[in-house]
Amino acid sequence: MKTVYDRIHDMRGNLIKVRAKDVGLGELARIDLSDGRNIYASVLRIDGDEVTLQVFQNTRGISTGDKVTFLSRQMQGTYGKSLLGRRLKGTGEPIDGGPSIVGEKIDIGQPSFNPTRRIVPKEMVRTNIPMIDVFNCLVKSQKIPIFSIPGEPYNNLLMRIANQTDADVVIIGGMGLTFADYQAFIDNAEQAGSLNKTVMFVHRAVDPAVECILVPDLALAAAEKFAIDDKNVLVLLTDMTAFADSIKEIAITMDQVPSNRGYPGSLYSDLASRYEKAVSIDGSGSITIITVTTMPGNDVTHPIPDNTGYITEGQFYLHGGRIDPFGSLSRLKQNVIGKTTREDHGDLANAMIRLYAESKKARERQSMGFKLSKWDEKLLAYSYLFENRMMNLEVNYTLEEALDLGWETLAECFDPKEVGIKEKLVEKYWPKEKALNS
Repeated sequence: MKTVYDRIHDMRGNLIKVRAKDVGLGELARIDLSDGRNIYASVLRIDGDEVTLQVFQNTRGISTGDKVTFLSRQMQGTYGKSLLGRRLKGTGEPIDGGPSIVGEKIDIGQPSFNPTRRIVPKEMVRTNIPMIDVFNCLVKSQKIPIFSIPGEPYNNLLMRIANQTDADVVIIGGMGLTFADYQAFIDNAEQAGSLNKTVMFVHRAVDPAVECILVPDLALAAAEKFAIDDKNVLVLLTDMTAFADSIKEIAITMDQVPSNRGYPGSLYSDLASRYEKAVSIDGSGSITIITVTTMPGNDVTHPIPDNTGYITEGQFYLHGGRIDPFGSLSRLKQNVIGKTTREDHGDLANAMIRLYAESKKARERQSMGFKLSKWDEKLLAYSYLFENRMMNLEVNYTLEEALDLGWETLAECFDPKEVGIKEKLVEKYWPKEKALNS
């Protein structure tokens, strides 16, 4: 039998306090308003018999005499094929004008997947973006953020990856989205013809902070069920800085002692518990997680990117509308390069990056007015081709096409002996017409 409490003795922001017994952290509660509406909240903190709850909607209309009923269960989402093609808010309610979601009720915010069924990631996720596929491969079940600053086209990059992926299901979790960003995701899915395999959980900038915190939990809970049902799932979360800021806002409201720049000491755990949902399941599907982390002031030492870097398996650094080859890293790329990809992949990628790094020095010498050598001129020509062919996010090549184009680019600028690649690979992959000319 559920106990009903009819006294709310404190309200602050989206938090309310009641005196109650025998309740648990995360337990769901229903608030019965005097106007006949019902809204929901979850237990955030227990101090003796004083229970703090975070309300999932605006607290306007709640009075101290409204009744609170604890439901003896956690917050739940709904899982089923009816999720595909739908858009839902942070409370799991549809916002696309469609019918209610029908399916299995699933708890959110549960522990990450059983380690005994996890397998080592070794399958590449193709994106047709050279700066990812060639130089920092995305691997199935990887967890990796895009580090950027506000104003960069990170959402466009996410949409591009969503369009190119061969994943069975794409789940988008939007946090703090403007209406334009929200509509762009919808328009992109419709134009790409991927709407029928896409699920969107959306927190808009005008929605309560608590809904922002729920978005990744709902998205990842659904992803786990799809993965157990033998689906390869790609989860795209943007922006984790909005997520962390919402945690910070609630912590301040609760008068918690801040740890670093106002963020609570639990920030690392809050981020890790979401990222660790990435998994490749033995005998079933997988979850690959790509997120956006906008760095305030482009400061990589800020608590959000700093903590993220300890959790994730590399990062894509989006700078100046391009993926920066020097700030980006995929720690799992060695699991696939040269093993599930072409034999020349690793040597070619390393040579191209090394030569591009040298070309940056040649640019510095040019900008300072030094006389350029023939080698400098070759490097400058190469850097122009490299940026337009490889770093341009508008280009669309399969991995094999990008590798072939890499060899062509080297051959247009250098002699075979100048690139520092194994002779047997040069003999096999160097463009024949270039070899004859040289």
